[in-house]
Amino acid sequence: MRKIKIGLLGFGTVGQAVHELLLENAKYIAERTGFLPVVEKIFVRYVKKKRRVAVDPKLLTTDPNEILENEDIRIVCELMGGVHPTEELILTALEKGKAVVTANKALLAERGEKIFSLVNEKKLYLGFEASVGGGIPIIKTMKEALIGNKIKRIVGIVNGTTNYILTQMSENGMDFSQALRLAQKKGFAEADPSLDLKGIDSAHKISLLASLAFNFFIPFNKVYVEGIDKVELLDLEFARQFGYVVKLLALAKEKKGKHEIMVYPALIPEKHILTSVRFNYNAFYIEGDFVGNMLLYGLGAGGAPTASAVVSDIVEAIEHLTTGKKSLINYPKFDEKRLESIRPIEECEFRYYFRFQAVDKPGVLSKISGILGKHGISIASVVQIGRQKGRGTVPIVMLTHETKEGLVVKALDEISQLDVVQGEVKKIRIFEE
Repeated sequence: MRKIKIGLLGFGTVGQAVHELLLENAKYIAERTGFLPVVEKIFVRYVKKKRRVAVDPKLLTTDPNEILENEDIRIVCELMGGVHPTEELILTALEKGKAVVTANKALLAERGEKIFSLVNEKKLYLGFEASVGGGIPIIKTMKEALIGNKIKRIVGIVNGTTNYILTQMSENGMDFSQALRLAQKKGFAEADPSLDLKGIDSAHKISLLASLAFNFFIPFNKVYVEGIDKVELLDLEFARQFGYVVKLLALAKEKKGKHEIMVYPALIPEKHILTSVRFNYNAFYIEGDFVGNMLLYGLGAGGAPTASAVVSDIVEAIEHLTTGKKSLINYPKFDEKRLESIRPIEECEFRYYFRFQAVDKPGVLSKISGILGKHGISIASVVQIGRQKGRGTVPIVMLTHETKEGLVVKALDEISQLDVVQGEVKKIRIFEE
């Protein structure tokens, strides 16, 4: 049985799960591949730190060069996160001809141009399955199973934290803060959950998926991002009355020769398959020109599911290193000209849900409707609730026909200046097939 030596950069939740998986399932991996992946060295910041997984202290080092300069280590798994010094360590490993496996979506989405360019130039191996879907094999599906398709659209629920929060709000009537506290208690949300709540985590993921789908590198800063931090329980309740469920969506689609890449909370028709994706589960809804619509579903985060994806890439890297098999598929290339095809959010068209908190007096609805009409925004339906006890205002909820985002922004800004409208005007886009 031939051994392949691996170096781990980072030994947190995912790193420990990878080490655990390689030890526990070594027999199965060896039987299936003919190779035995063995962890040779692990880079950590603190050797004596208490860890969940028992590990031979001789494997630990505080010097990453013990991995990078070791010619016997052929695969480097970057599991430490962050941008610096992670980027430099990955580039060094690649320059030395090592295969690299990473779970670092932020690094690839924000600074992937240089890394992808080097991998393409030298025909190296870079595996990043774990960076997007955790245990869901979305990258391999895009690179292999769907390679013959023109991808028309990807719609994903790609963040377990926000999906858990929205599920608790929608199904159990919790307000946002209650649902967040419960998510943190159960380990589904970080102590500082801002990257999840503001949609940044989802944007990193759709950046990479869109790059694969459309065959050019789409950096994170080209993704429109809006999180769920301003979504209120009242909006979820109104959405249900209209037959919708609110989810945080990550979308990439081609429309009329332009690309739309974005993350935002959306009203989804309650009969759509994505509404069945609940709590901390993730899903990717993909439309190809020949395959049609398909759904990949599973746990998108956590040590064990992510470790499964990392080891899948390790095995693929072994094949690359030992057989000389090179992928025919290039990694996404940076193309300034093609970036011009990304449609600005102001030019994108949606149907909308609006909620206004208005003074309960005659003529208010006509004022709001008049401003919307002036900007060419057509109303599809309206719900006006009677005065709530102890409040002098009433919620007015509208659904619109499709219109441009830029027109909506101007209209809502004007409406918010009315003395009969109080508080923030709520706007949520509506997702439709």
